[in-house]
Amino acid sequence: MRSKKLTKVLIASTLMTSLLAVPLSQSTVYAAETASSSNNGASTQTHTLNKSYVVYGAGAADKSELDNVLTVDDNFTTLTATASDYQKYINPNGSTTNAAMVSSVAIVPTDPGSGIKVNVKKFNGEDNITKVTAQQYAMVAQMAGVTDVTITVSANRAVSGESALTGVYKAIAADGVSLNEQNTQSANQMLTATNGAIEANKDDSKYPGKLMAAVGDTTKEINQQKKQGNTPTQNDIQTTLNQKLEARNIYNETKNYEQPIINALVQFNNAPISSSKDYSSHVTDTINNVKNSSGDMMNKAKKFLNSKDGQAVKQEAQSWWTRFVNWIRSWF
Repeated sequence: MRSKKLTKVLIASTLMTSLLAVPLSQSTVYAAETASSSNNGASTQTHTLNKSYVVYGAGAADKSELDNVLTVDDNFTTLTATASDYQKYINPNGSTTNAAMVSSVAIVPTDPGSGIKVNVKKFNGEDNITKVTAQQYAMVAQMAGVTDVTITVSANRAVSGESALTGVYKAIAADGVSLNEQNTQSANQMLTATNGAIEANKDDSKYPGKLMAAVGDTTKEINQQKKQGNTPTQNDIQTTLNQKLEARNIYNETKNYEQPIINALVQFNNAPISSSKDYSSHVTDTINNVKNSSGDMMNKAKKFLNSKDGQAVKQEAQSWWTRFVNWIRSWF
């Protein structure tokens, strides 16, 4: 009798080993990541969305046309970004008006491990986001604590685009998460800090991706050092940034514009997200998205997790796992 029971245990052990050797399915990864985030508690600083949002600037017009540009449908929750939202999320000391809030964004949750991808889309054939690049939006949102989303940005008239992040942060808040203010402020500072270098190299379409990848590389190094109990100094940060710029072959093009970037990285170093257990893995995903990208289109939005099919797959996988565990238990 004991021999039969031992045989069953060995079979179960073999099955479990085989299962662990097989790559996790999309839904299983999602469940594992959700459990990990729950276990990390306050040390986890990155968040995704549970559903899709469209956030119109309070001064935006032609919303029906914007819906077409942003690929919005009835499944999106609608919000409006106001001047007071800008002061809350972007610049507490800044002064703006509702009429000046023109940039609009659609934010869609995507597969775990997809990082952030951004599309800056034309409106009636016009490039109305005149300053901020898709790569800047992606890395800055990641530094603020957003992950695994596709963001689409557009505007019905020409604007710099710097206020578009207001909509991203407001959507996260509407979804039930309060992003840490230190995290968002260091991220916002990076948006401004990288403008000079990008403007100076505007003839190189691949430069924004290389620069923001180097910034991401540096934040990843800071995070890994802090998780080991070390806090980098400003000199350490500058050395690391220079190494990452060299690795991306853009040091000479950037060195005259790097001080504001260093200052923003120092602020990141002082923010809670720099010590987050999950930051390195998520920023790696976004680095991979931006490093070789050029232009304004980084991804076609995938709504798998937000779709009926995605939810069905996740539920089916979880049900299968429950049945398997119960089957093992029935032997004992």
